[in-house]
Amino acid sequence: MLSRIVFSLINRLNVIEKLAESRPIRRAAQITAYAITKAQIAGRDASERVMRSQTLRQVQEEASRVPGDLGDVGRRLRRVRDTFANEVKQGWKDGSRQIKK
Repeated sequence: MLSRIVFSLINRLNVIEKLAESRPIRRAAQITAYAITKAQIAGRDASERVMRSQTLRQVQEEASRVPGDLGDVGRRLRRVRDTFANEVKQGWKDGSRQIKK
């Protein structure tokens, strides 16, 4: 019964218009648009950082070489891991600085 009442209210044009003009709904729409815009900017920044990433270049470089033996592969993987860890630490510090601003 309650669902029928809600459904009939939602399907009335004047109710929808009044809701759309109300301050809480407008504010919710503004906050949603702001959050989406910030997420897009953050995603774009993150993708640019990944493309500039030393780890990405190093992985591409290491993948293009043919390994001599297992020890060589282990050394290469260790270098990639260390570079990745350093970039994660640097990104964490940068993120912390941005949050403080």
